[in-house]
Amino acid sequence: MKKCLPAGLWMMLALLSPAARCAEEDAPVWRTVPPIRAAKGETAPAAMKEHIELLKSRLPGENFTIVEARPFVVVGDDEPAEVRRRAEQNVRWAVKLLKKAYFTKDPPVIIDIWLFKDKESYEANAQELFGKKPDTPFGYYSAAHRALVMNISTGGGTLIHELVHPYIAANFPDCPSWFNEGLASLYEQCGEEDGEIHGYTNWRLAGLQRAVAGKKVPSFKTLCATTTEEFYSQDKGTNYAQARYLCYYLQQEGLLKSYYKKFRANSAKDPAGYQTLQEILGRKGDAEMKAFQKEWEQWVLKLKFRD
Repeated sequence: MKKCLPAGLWMMLALLSPAARCAEEDAPVWRTVPPIRAAKGETAPAAMKEHIELLKSRLPGENFTIVEARPFVVVGDDEPAEVRRRAEQNVRWAVKLLKKAYFTKDPPVIIDIWLFKDKESYEANAQELFGKKPDTPFGYYSAAHRALVMNISTGGGTLIHELVHPYIAANFPDCPSWFNEGLASLYEQCGEEDGEIHGYTNWRLAGLQRAVAGKKVPSFKTLCATTTEEFYSQDKGTNYAQARYLCYYLQQEGLLKSYYKKFRANSAKDPAGYQTLQEILGRKGDAEMKAFQKEWEQWVLKLKFRD
């Protein structure tokens, strides 16, 4: 049996290598649209038009609305006005602000975002379109179909999380899993402040605070050194939360964008990002980083999540 890796990793693998596949993609597929490579820059009307026409011919029902939100196409079965609102207020908004903060390149392929209005629609249509019932109640990425598949009734946090991954893949292909998921998770709960995308505390905080209190949070040196397999399989919840709230701390200190840019530029020499983290924080050596971690843990314990 093939092992199915988390959505974010498969997003990166799929965009970097068309041969990448997950176990779910072994199932027969009847309605999928072949991926179309996006033209360079912001002028890709012919490719987008062709893609949308293919989508129209393969929709699972007549109650679907298609909205272009380049480089994505949003497809939903809620009320047309609601699908358009999601495309504008979630997708276009997030893309605009993520690009402003971090990214210069769009994903090289057009990606479909399927927003199913409720649990029943999500499960039934995912089965029909992609040949498999979802194994998560929220949403996932299908590498073979270049599609984000969402039960949008659970909220937009998963959607914006997943939007980060194709941009990381296009702009920072060597990004390690801890930062890829840390940055994506930061925007599970987010808004706009002074024209910038801004992450807020979220549901991952409680688990992290328990881990801090139980002295179960690894060092940042260990976190940065985790392999992809280790990050996703060993203490997965703590890894996600620690990575997220490190990014949250850097954001709150005005250091996150600088860290991303410097990490990407230095990744050949510092593939884990730990040396760059030390530089950004102004902490040299393991002793100073241990002192920082104690300060960070106390800071984490004082945070509050207000839903």
